Amino acid sequence: MDARAIIVKLREKQEVSREELAWFARGLSDRTVSDAQAGAFAMAALLNGMSEEGRVGLTLAMRDSGDVMRWDLDRPVIDKHSTGGVGDCVSLVLAPALAACGGYVPMISGRGLGHTGGTLDKLEAIPGYRTGLSEEQFKDVVAKAGCAIVSASGEVAPADKRLYAVRDVTGTVESLDLITASILSKKLAAGLEGLVLDVKVGSGAFMKTADDARALAAALVSTANAAGCPTTALITDMNQPLAAELGNALEVASSMRVLTGAVEGPLFELSAELGGVALANAGLAKDAGNGAEKMRAAIRSGQAAETFGRMVAAQGGPLQFVENWARFLPEAPVIREVKAPADGYVSAINGHALGLAVVELGGGRQVESDVVDPAVGLSEVAVLGAKVQKGQPLARIHAAREGAADVAAEAVLGAIALGETPPDLPPLVHERVG
Repeated sequence: MDARAIIVKLREKQEVSREELAWFARGLSDRTVSDAQAGAFAMAALLNGMSEEGRVGLTLAMRDSGDVMRWDLDRPVIDKHSTGGVGDCVSLVLAPALAACGGYVPMISGRGLGHTGGTLDKLEAIPGYRTGLSEEQFKDVVAKAGCAIVSASGEVAPADKRLYAVRDVTGTVESLDLITASILSKKLAAGLEGLVLDVKVGSGAFMKTADDARALAAALVSTANAAGCPTTALITDMNQPLAAELGNALEVASSMRVLTGAVEGPLFELSAELGGVALANAGLAKDAGNGAEKMRAAIRSGQAAETFGRMVAAQGGPLQFVENWARFLPEAPVIREVKAPADGYVSAINGHALGLAVVELGGGRQVESDVVDPAVGLSEVAVLGAKVQKGQPLARIHAAREGAADVAAEAVLGAIALGETPPDLPPLVHERVG
């Protein structure tokens, strides 16, 4: 095996064997493959693409470069992955609801990326909640609570961690094949028996067009299924925030309102739709529609909230969090309304700009070493099609300082467009793949 020969094959659009990809992944992990060679490999993959066989091979090779979990449980082990959006706190609702419906959910999640929020950052707004668990602790929480949401250990898909760092500085992040292998290598390392994918499309997503979202969904579904994990994707709308709150503690609050039955809206419905697909694929529901009804029932009955409370307590959070969640979550010292400059209908929302406004407030990272402020963000963000009058609030800013609130107010006014007529409203779920 030789890194140069593998790179040349990819450069010349020749098939790279699974054995060669496994060797290359091990080389990424133990650094016998240099940064220069990793960058050349990534660039060749970006420019020439890989066959489905090659994509599956790379995914499995990166999965097997580290620890792969094995489960000895009496019910299916299932999970969900989102490609990222704004106001997207589905995981906090979906994981406990799936567990309440009979699945085990070992969810390995990430932190904020670019303009999108991260599930781990949201959960760490809960005092004491620990996302860094050992494998034994992770398994124990899943067995006892039914679900756990944690960060990836250094031993999960280390080849992907190395290759992603190289892609980030070589202009090769956008490779469809490498995105697919990166996402799935970590998910498959969790030992899943079923996976549902939430591929976002729209102004607040990484995929801005339907064609791009469809291509990513198809690549993810075909690769995961070929790797032995039954998988379906839903392409869902991100032309406006999924929840009316953006920011870590604020999105936990949104999730708790859904889990405790106070609110039913897009977050509730999308959690049910995604969960319904996962339950059907795992044999826990007759079909996706029946699965969605089971998810709604688990949330409305309070079973999902009870499961969430067990998970929070097992991972170091307050024992009575579900009963007193508002008391535990931090609040920003500066709260200000952004008022509509004129009468009109909310005709468009730039989700990307709203997400960056939250990052600028301190709710995300501009460099890796930044400390996230869990209390800041936006709440009560106006929805598409809403009729507003001049002076009515378009959003509420939660900031640490008056100056930061001023900057955020300008960003919000630039991100929410008003028109004279109501816009056509996009569907919550655009299509299903797989």
